[in-house]
Amino acid sequence: MASILRSLIGDSNRYLKALTLFKKHTTLYRNTYDFIDNQLPNIMPRNLNGKSHLNIIGVGSGSGEIDINIISMLRMKYPSLKVDNEVVEPEPQQIHDYKDLVSQTPGLDHVTFNWNQMTAEVFEEQWKGNNMTKKADLIHMFQMLYFVKDPGATISFFHSLLNKNAKLLLVLLSDDSGAGKLVKNYGKQLRNNSNDEISYLTTAEVKPLLEAKGLKYRCYKLPAQMDATNCYVEGNEEGELLFDFTTEVHNFKKSVPPELKAEIMEFYRHHACSLDANGKIQFNLDSEVLVVDRV
Repeated sequence: MASILRSLIGDSNRYLKALTLFKKHTTLYRNTYDFIDNQLPNIMPRNLNGKSHLNIIGVGSGSGEIDINIISMLRMKYPSLKVDNEVVEPEPQQIHDYKDLVSQTPGLDHVTFNWNQMTAEVFEEQWKGNNMTKKADLIHMFQMLYFVKDPGATISFFHSLLNKNAKLLLVLLSDDSGAGKLVKNYGKQLRNNSNDEISYLTTAEVKPLLEAKGLKYRCYKLPAQMDATNCYVEGNEEGELLFDFTTEVHNFKKSVPPELKAEIMEFYRHHACSLDANGKIQFNLDSEVLVVDRV
């Protein structure tokens, strides 16, 4: 009988510990901030100069770093703009950390934060139940569509909340990233019928969903990597947590059967998944930003 693999997100404490380490060892967040500063201003609707108010929805906002970067960029470009920011995040500690970040960040007096400690699905249910008519000028989902039951339905709902000419930003791993190759080759075995809280998907699965719905989008590359060197140091706790995070398997090294674990660890390190240079193993986390328009 195949061993049962537990999803990492089922253990909130371990997930947050792994996430903290991931942020420390990856270039994904730094490169996302660069994208926000250098490319997002040219993506935003051109009529913002004539607006006094902007509605934003962050779905899966985590501890808020990306949200605050977006808001700060908009403040610099449109200093008179008032912002209403809906935060959708199910994890209590993440909401707590986000509020701490807000309290420590100067220059946010022009922003109203609305806290929604819930999943995207519950947010949708409540929004519809309350017959909300509010529309958004920007909705962003950074690396979160893995955690919804029906990505296509989630995209459709949030796209329906956009104003005319507004933007929906979807950020996911690209199919040709190391993580994408890992998912393609070992996703079913890692899921093993019990890892149902997550979906192993990349932009290769999301683009056809958009096209089937007739939604126009543009694609921007977001290169990234993670220092996975410690993953190959026996008994290294950081390495074990990073393996957990990138496979989404709780206690990957201890719970995955030995033969499969050895095969995955070998694949993870080679097969164009990682670059081994100067004594460091850099796991490829290249992502893509899909900008979906509301016309």
